[in-house]
Amino acid sequence: MWAIYSSSQRGNGDVQAISDFAAVTDSDAKDGYGDYMQNYSNADRPAAEIRIEGEQYAAIEGDGFELADEFQGLNGQAVLTPESGTISWKVQVDQPGLYHVRIHYFPIEGKSSAIEREFAINQEVPFKEAEILLFDRYWGNREDEIERDNRGNDLRPRQIEKPAWQVAPLEDNEGYYDEPYLFYFGEGVHTISMTSLREPMAIDYIELYQEPETKSYEERKAEYKAEGIEAAKGQFIVIQAEDATLKSSPTLYPLSDRSSPAVTPYSASKIRVNAIGGLNWKLPGQWVEWEFEVEEDGLYQIALKRKQDQLRGVYATRSIMIDGQYPFQEMKRTRFSFNMEWQTDVLGGDEPYLFHLTSGKHTIRMAVSLGELAPLIETIESSVLKLNEIYRKILLITSNSPDPNRDYQLEKRIPDLIDVLRDQSGTIQAVADYLEQSTGEKSDKVAVLHTMVRQLDEMAERPETIANRLNTFKVNVGGLGTWILTVREQPLTLDYLIVASPDSKLPKAKATMLEKIKHELGAYAASYTEDYDSIGSTEEGGRSVTVWVTTGRDQAQVLKALIDDTFTPDTNISVHLRLVPGGILLPAVLAGEGPDVALQAGEDLPVNYAMRNAAADLTAFPDFEEVAARFRDSAITPYAYDGGVYALPEQQTFPMLFYRKDILKELELEPPKTWQDVYNMISVLQKHNMEFYLPIESAANNATLVPNAAFAMLLYQNGGQFYQDNGMKSALDSEISMQVFKRWTQFYTNYKFPLQADFPNRFRTGEMPIGIADYTTYNMLTVMAPEIKGLWDFTIVPGTEREDGSVNHEVASHTTAVMMLDNADDKDAAWSFMKWWTDKDTQIAYGRELEGLLGEAARYPTANIEALAQLPWPIKDFNNLERQWQWVRGIPQVPGGYFTGRHLDNAFRRVVNQSENPREALSDYILYMNDEIALKRKEFNLQN
Repeated sequence: MWAIYSSSQRGNGDVQAISDFAAVTDSDAKDGYGDYMQNYSNADRPAAEIRIEGEQYAAIEGDGFELADEFQGLNGQAVLTPESGTISWKVQVDQPGLYHVRIHYFPIEGKSSAIEREFAINQEVPFKEAEILLFDRYWGNREDEIERDNRGNDLRPRQIEKPAWQVAPLEDNEGYYDEPYLFYFGEGVHTISMTSLREPMAIDYIELYQEPETKSYEERKAEYKAEGIEAAKGQFIVIQAEDATLKSSPTLYPLSDRSSPAVTPYSASKIRVNAIGGLNWKLPGQWVEWEFEVEEDGLYQIALKRKQDQLRGVYATRSIMIDGQYPFQEMKRTRFSFNMEWQTDVLGGDEPYLFHLTSGKHTIRMAVSLGELAPLIETIESSVLKLNEIYRKILLITSNSPDPNRDYQLEKRIPDLIDVLRDQSGTIQAVADYLEQSTGEKSDKVAVLHTMVRQLDEMAERPETIANRLNTFKVNVGGLGTWILTVREQPLTLDYLIVASPDSKLPKAKATMLEKIKHELGAYAASYTEDYDSIGSTEEGGRSVTVWVTTGRDQAQVLKALIDDTFTPDTNISVHLRLVPGGILLPAVLAGEGPDVALQAGEDLPVNYAMRNAAADLTAFPDFEEVAARFRDSAITPYAYDGGVYALPEQQTFPMLFYRKDILKELELEPPKTWQDVYNMISVLQKHNMEFYLPIESAANNATLVPNAAFAMLLYQNGGQFYQDNGMKSALDSEISMQVFKRWTQFYTNYKFPLQADFPNRFRTGEMPIGIADYTTYNMLTVMAPEIKGLWDFTIVPGTEREDGSVNHEVASHTTAVMMLDNADDKDAAWSFMKWWTDKDTQIAYGRELEGLLGEAARYPTANIEALAQLPWPIKDFNNLERQWQWVRGIPQVPGGYFTGRHLDNAFRRVVNQSENPREALSDYILYMNDEIALKRKEFNLQN
């Protein structure tokens, strides 16, 4: 929340402008949980338990709510809640005070992501963190034992959901608070509500209760002595970490670690699944659970063989529960310090903790926790927000390009500037000092903080240099944001756990020198004998298809697992899947060594191969129309040529409008619905030295090959097109195209839009609080910008108003495709693979597996209409996507069409950089476009 200046601090017009800008606050913003608890610090915590049965709800808003008897083995009724809508219950509270809240729920099959709900009391969310509460799904290995392929390598077990009724308290999913949230209820009748944000769930009951206090180890030890509990004798149980029974996420799959021969099981040449965790087990709240059985009642010690080789200068923290409870207070925060080698840690260190276990089955659950780092991270998060606020105030005076020879007297025009710089310097220095003292070393994790402190001190000491340091200041504040992301991630790898009697001798964790030498020699020899390009089994005989894929190995392994699970068993067609580098397809096809099917083909490839009779026409297959109906026409457009279609779309992306809700509210602006709204908005943004972003180039929209996304959007919205006469000529010489080109270039000549910008980062800082970008930017912002979570949104792009008053929101899409080569030996088998790969079920399974493997940043932008609806998008965000998708058009590919994007960009540069007349510049380059189209049509003997 931005500071409000008092009237005595307003010295001049600049201060007034800054003050007015800063004073506009979001009235809907909630205070955090810390502030909420301060307000109720003196409230009682009654011992009463109040149970609200799920089926006795008072009201519902939305469709899809149902009552079910004996649901999934439940004794009684439950209410089934869909992925949208609100359900409310009445609760009578006789003893006012603070209560924990827990819920008995069942995760109904959905889109494989965590369940999200908003919690409200009397129609009001009590604090910000209650706006998004997570409820886990349970995951586990599909196979009881690790399977192997026909080359002797272990296959990573697929992760499947293992749903069950579970009780979960409403708690912090970000890792800042060890205890479940407390909620204040006054005396009387209250309404509690849960609003669905993502995924369905069944609810048996909700309970207001008090979490029992966890005793310290000393207190627990005294109880052992008082009860006469003795240490167990001669017990030694090894639990292989990869055999975990349950996990909170499908990303927590078993790993293969080949760094040391001391890891069990081990092979110098073959892949062995022998560990769990690593970089996949790093986010607060993620947990892994193991089941084990002890034969003798008594006291045991627990040891872990682990490796924490990622966080130099910081420590990883885990909370450890046994049978669903913390055995004592110290288990809420167990530290694992940095070490490049495997080592065995006994819980408790030199004086091991003893745990009382009765004979029978037990569980150990280890969850990622921020522990003592939580207040440090919160402190730096607060600093980042304050420094970004100061940055925007400075920007309001100096602009993005300050005059290096001018003293802006910022210390006078921003009255609290020096105080804020000094305060934040001291705060960040304190965090750095604590980290150095607690870890005993200096590292890159602390260096970032020291760099920021030095700059803040220098800026406070010499405020006349602030304007010249502005760019470095922004970079360093961005570095603090990255520091938060890095330190929040706490990876830890486990080989095995040991539950043993205190008299047991633990095995060595490190390999001997002789074992290391044998390991290196064996690995060297294997590099000559093992085929690391083929993915999975490589069986010979029968019908087969050779498929090339250019993604990473993880994606290829997911695809191979799906092939082995569903395609080969159903069709009896084996698939030779090879991981190849990009750009190898053309030389391989020319040499006659190409595949039958190529995945991830660029938008320009299929038609270019078709011209040269190298791609197969898919319309020759009798069921092509049925298969093509899986996609929107816009996704098929780039692959249609001369009456045929030469590929099926895999992925389809398109632009969306991203905006910062908080900053637009401060500026009293609404997301623009038309381009006239954009023009009206630009002056307000520029008055505050902020900018609107339009895409120039990106990895998915390379201006040298694909026509610019912003130009294509404006062209389509105004009824223009790229080609005419069935692709024989460019259509950019039309009056519509000329007017659109002029409008497009004016954004950069008249309105001074930047030609280059890192939109996601400038969106984070607030310099570009609004812009148009590919919808996959959503995934990046979700993962990489946690500090602005809940402060931004996306919606359909601004449109062009038609004569009848309606608004046209058309945009152009970008796609990748799966293509069959014309020299495929068995075209029917290749077509069967393509149909299977683009099928709804396969695309859903692949998308969910990929997101489970790599996280939300890897959410798959499938072109299959039904599949996208089943991927784990929050329902509100998917509805926005669906609205825009209905306006998407494809850009056709024609012979010589690669000159269109290239020369459109050349004409743009001549207007923007050389101030040439837009009509003349575009007209000159249209001649080149038409010449190239005519040349290619002549080369391939096409009708002119």
